[in-house]
Amino acid sequence: MYERKIPLNLNCGLDLIGEVLYGKWKVRLLWFIHQGHKRPSELQRKIPDASRRVLTMQLKELEDHELIAKTIYPVVPPKVEYNLTDFGKTLIPVISILGQWGDENEERLRSVILRRLGAGDR
Repeated sequence: MYERKIPLNLNCGLDLIGEVLYGKWKVRLLWFIHQGHKRPSELQRKIPDASRRVLTMQLKELEDHELIAKTIYPVVPPKVEYNLTDFGKTLIPVISILGQWGDENEERLRSVILRRLGAGDR
């Protein structure tokens, strides 16, 4: 069973956001679900670098945090779809603004990240 190494800290909004959105693929999953990619296989194709297991875990966490809802259709084989909840939809403008900031600062961010990675190789 999983045991937290770092104590849970929920003292401010940033701590709460970190707890809910921490995970390499969660923001992208929310965005792609918003764009209409609702099936697990579609999400896997949109994020090929992520393992199916990790995507499934992060989708489950987003569901547990009430940002997405999972619908299982009673067909063979089972069909699963994810949709944003009303609560999850409130994050889309925030994600959009963050993406816009990243696009506007793409060169600088890439340079800083690559420089940092290069310094770690020495």
